[in-house]
Amino acid sequence: MLLVGVLLLVGIGSSKFSARLGVPVLVLFLGVGMLAGSEGLGRIPFENYALASNAGSAAMALILFDGGLRTSLDAVRSVWRPTLALSTVGVLITSVLTGLTAAWVLQLPLPQGLLLGSIVGSTDAAAVFSVLRTSGVKLPERLSDTLEVESGSNDPMAIFLTVGLISLITGSNDSVEELVWLFVSQFAVGSLVGIAVGRLATWAVNRIKLDYPGLYPLLALAFGLVAFGLAAVLGGSGFLAVYIAGIVLGSSSIVFRRGIFSFHDAVAWLGQIVLFVMLGLLSFPSRLLTVAGEGLVIALVLILLARPLAVVVSLLPFRFRPRELTFLS
Repeated sequence: MLLVGVLLLVGIGSSKFSARLGVPVLVLFLGVGMLAGSEGLGRIPFENYALASNAGSAAMALILFDGGLRTSLDAVRSVWRPTLALSTVGVLITSVLTGLTAAWVLQLPLPQGLLLGSIVGSTDAAAVFSVLRTSGVKLPERLSDTLEVESGSNDPMAIFLTVGLISLITGSNDSVEELVWLFVSQFAVGSLVGIAVGRLATWAVNRIKLDYPGLYPLLALAFGLVAFGLAAVLGGSGFLAVYIAGIVLGSSSIVFRRGIFSFHDAVAWLGQIVLFVMLGLLSFPSRLLTVAGEGLVIALVLILLARPLAVVVSLLPFRFRPRELTFLS
């Protein structure tokens, strides 16, 4: 309890320096975790990857649900075509180019290099939501909506590429048909579950008439968790489902709206702190230094070549101006 409390305090305190230093606040949370880790000042030993995976998934679900609450259906309708292109074709191109670079730089077999590219090829929803909402920059709605909806919907493509390449590397029996079905089911089941649970949540919040107002935010949170878990159990994307459920609920007229939104804003911040401090705890600076050169080369190719090319190719039919394409990249 003491360690968790101290890490939360330090994480929250570090946010005060974000604007002054010109550094995204999530990078500071990551730094706090590294300082607290086994090779930092805190000397906290943490190398439980199963726990980190589960906690990270839960944190991302909370972040995406809050992101969905603040994304209107009108925004989704206006940008769904470029968003779909970016979250499928864009992720594919980024993953392939980054993977080829990784295979060359790290002298890996091609499938392993492509696997690395697939893991880092999709944008991170937590980072996108955080940067867009804390930067203080007012963007045209088309740009901000495209970025937010893409980051909340690219999970199925990333899972499809990652699982497919793991199957190829390990020699498992997954056929092309099974992998295509995985991709379709991730999108379809995740979307349908998200819409259904979002509508059910709207009905319940408005009709249940709870005696205690503080329970309404928890009721909304419960439905968010149901959306994530139900989609995952049925073979769909839990991340896509919880994001869509948030969109449906947030775009509806609901009671105690301000309280629900304020609560989930705080919950999303808690999720971001937990996620990035935990990732910092998992990293070992001494190991990072030994691969810093190769890692930076791959990162630069991802940032300066793969992502811009993917954005330009994906958005060719949608008449974005060069300045907008540059920003999206």
